[in-house]
Amino acid sequence: MEARFLGIAQLVDVPSVAVVVDVMRAFTVAAWAFGQGAERIVLAGSLDEALALKARHPHWATLKDGPPAPGFDMVNSPGLLRRIDLGGRTVVQKTTAGTVGALAVKDASLVLCAGFVVAEATARMLRTHEGDGVTFVVTGEHGRAEEDLACAQYIALRAGGEGTDDAAEFLRRAGRSRAAGELARGVRRGAHPDDAALCLELDRFPFAMVATVEDSLMVLRPHAVPSPSDEPSQDPTGG
Repeated sequence: MEARFLGIAQLVDVPSVAVVVDVMRAFTVAAWAFGQGAERIVLAGSLDEALALKARHPHWATLKDGPPAPGFDMVNSPGLLRRIDLGGRTVVQKTTAGTVGALAVKDASLVLCAGFVVAEATARMLRTHEGDGVTFVVTGEHGRAEEDLACAQYIALRAGGEGTDDAAEFLRRAGRSRAAGELARGVRRGAHPDDAALCLELDRFPFAMVATVEDSLMVLRPHAVPSPSDEPSQDPTGG
């Protein structure tokens, strides 16, 4: 599998397959939202769009970066989100980098959103998808975020069938990143002390997250991906 790693600003054409990576914290938060029962996540292009969607659908839950704000129900923190019951609800998410990256590749034939918490399921989905290449969108720090690049490279290796089961070095790189340091020091507002650790939990969830355009909205949904051990074995003799 040919893989390329680009920042959002480097996207000059529409990729066939795109994996949008935001480890700290957009797509870790998205995975937790699904883990807490959310049915789907609408990726908003602006805070105003998120608030407009909330106004039209008062039962939807809204989520943003930074501190709490009027009109928003939650902030972009896995540590805070894990205590919220989202059973059957639609979540509207707007973040600084992750949602921007997903919307930038909305016309790709397959868009996956990922972090370490869904790394293996994402890699398995890529292995089952026919295609020559994958564009990994490194969303943080204008394409230079070490935690996003480490995660993207790890998923690419797993998807390419290189058999690297040792994620330790990739997780160490992410743990030494600027974003992890800021979370650990409490620099970022709207955060929980456990956020960095939760973002570095490998394969916490068994699903990949696929974004598609539905009624003009970019919508993220979880997709179960069977592990090799779950797939029925085939008798090579045909018996």
